[in-house]
Amino acid sequence: MGTEQDGKQTVRSFYEAFLRRDVDAVRALADPQIEWTSAENFIYADHSPYVGVDAVLNLIFGRLFFDWDNFSMDVREILGGGEIVIANGRFRGTFRANRAPIDAQFVQVFQFRDGKIARCQMYTDTAQFKDAIGQIHSARA
Repeated sequence: MGTEQDGKQTVRSFYEAFLRRDVDAVRALADPQIEWTSAENFIYADHSPYVGVDAVLNLIFGRLFFDWDNFSMDVREILGGGEIVIANGRFRGTFRANRAPIDAQFVQVFQFRDGKIARCQMYTDTAQFKDAIGQIHSARA
């Protein structure tokens, strides 16, 4: 793959593209057959693993940005190198349907193939997401 910095830089570029909502840049950083696995019990684990760039883009730029206002990933640390890079930080946003905020810790483990992101396993505070969307049902009761 190259140097240890290559993987870290690819992950850094992925997060920067996410923040810019740059679909083309994300597509360029991902292996065409990327496999993205959400944390068990995550509200978007219903199609997990997401396989292929279009499926991942639909999750990221479709579902997340449609359901959440100001959704962001505040990356605190990017570790590792070679074929595995690990990032941690916080997901933040406001659920559009009921204005419930989240500020949830996350860890994402990236694996590479030919210099591109081939796999990502995401872990997060799934209870916080479920609580946020669950407030819709509580408000209606």
